[in-house]
Amino acid sequence: MRFGPIPLAEAEGTILAHSVALSAGRLRKGCILGPGEIAQLQATGLDEVIAARLGPDDLHEDAAALAIAKALVPNPQAAGLDLRAVGTGRVNLHAQAAGVIEVLAPRVEALNAVDPMITLATVPRWQRVTAGEMVATVKVIAYGVARASVDAACTAGACALRLHPARLSRVALVETHTDPTARPLKASAITDRLAALGAGLITHLHSPHREADLAATIAAVNGAELILILTASATSDPDDVAPAAVRRAGGRVHRFGMPVDPGNLLFLGSLGETPCIGLPGCVRSPALNGADWVLERLICGVPVTAADIAGMGVGGLLKEIPQRGRPREIHE
Repeated sequence: MRFGPIPLAEAEGTILAHSVALSAGRLRKGCILGPGEIAQLQATGLDEVIAARLGPDDLHEDAAALAIAKALVPNPQAAGLDLRAVGTGRVNLHAQAAGVIEVLAPRVEALNAVDPMITLATVPRWQRVTAGEMVATVKVIAYGVARASVDAACTAGACALRLHPARLSRVALVETHTDPTARPLKASAITDRLAALGAGLITHLHSPHREADLAATIAAVNGAELILILTASATSDPDDVAPAAVRRAGGRVHRFGMPVDPGNLLFLGSLGETPCIGLPGCVRSPALNGADWVLERLICGVPVTAADIAGMGVGGLLKEIPQRGRPREIHE
C-alpha cells in the first residue's frame, strides 16, 4: 500500500487519510475519492491530498477485518457469537447468550504477532458475559493490509473464540451452623450470582456444623445439578468438617484450596455426577472472588479440574473486600 501525499490529478480511487473541511461540510477520512470528491477538494484550493492507494496484493481494511473475524468464528451459531457490521476496519463480536468465553490465548497471540496493522482484543479467558455483550474486537489499523498478512492471521487465529452458554439451572445450597439460634444466611449474594447465568436455588438446607449431620444433609439433596456448601466456620484443612462430610456422603474431594485471593479456602468435589463446591466465606459479599471463577464455569458446563484451579494464580490477586475478617495487610 502506498501512503502519503498524492496529487489530486492522480488521486481518483484512493482512500482519504484525513478528514478535510469544505466550504459546506467535510470529507471524512476513509472515503474513496471519486471525481466528485476530487472536485470538492480542488474547490478548497488543494492540489494534493494525503491518501492511501491499495496495491493489487492488498485488502481494504473492512474486507481484511471481516475475513479475520470469520476465521475466528467460522460458524457463529455453533460458537454462540455474533459478528456485527464491519466499518472503519473493525468487526465486533458479541455473545448470543449469557455464559463464559473460552479464549485460546496462544492463537490470539499468534494472530497479533503476524502484522502490527492487524489486531485482536478480547475479554479475559473464561470471563462471564451477558447476552449481547461485546467479547472481542478485530481492528485493522491501516486503510489496507497485505493479503498475505490477512491469510496468515486467519490461519493463526482460526476458531480462537467460543461462548459456553449456561447449562445448569438447578442449584442446592447447604449451610452449616455452630449456633442453632443464629440467623440463617441471607443468600442474596449467592442467588444474584446464580441469576446472572439463569440459575437459581431449588433448595436451601441447614445443618449443624458436624461431619455426620452435614453428610446426611448433603446425601439428602435431590434434583440439584450443582451443590454449594457454605460452612459457619471457615474450612481450614482437607479433613475439616465440610470436605470430610462430602467423602462420608459417598462423594470425592478433587481439590482443596485455590491460588486466588479472596477465595483461598474453596474446595471442589463431587457427589456422583453432581459437582460440589465448598464455598469460601467471601461469597457472602457480592465482590468478585475465586469461587465465581469455578461456579461460572461449572454452570456453563465447562469441567474444572484440580490443574485448572492451580493455574488460576496469575491474575488471582483480586480486590480486597471490606467485609473480610482477616485482611491481607493489617495497618496499625
